[in-house]
Amino acid sequence: MKKLTYKILLRKEPEGGYTVIVPTLTGCVTYGKTIEEAIKMAKEAIDLYLESLIENGEEIPTEDKTLEYTLTVDI
Repeated sequence: MKKLTYKILLRKEPEGGYTVIVPTLTGCVTYGKTIEEAIKMAKEAIDLYLESLIENGEEIPTEDKTLEYTLTVDI
């Protein structure tokens, strides 16, 4: 079994909890009330996303050739 690694972004929501986005997997978004729950939900969302891709014979995106930058802009 091959292991894949995906970056996740957690955004604290004003009403509480955390929205989780998996940038490499378009549309893979979930939510958790705590950071721990959000990470658990992200793993489940990624597993289901990849399972769907495999079932449909689609290519599985990886982060092998992804570069990450942080930009600061003036407003």
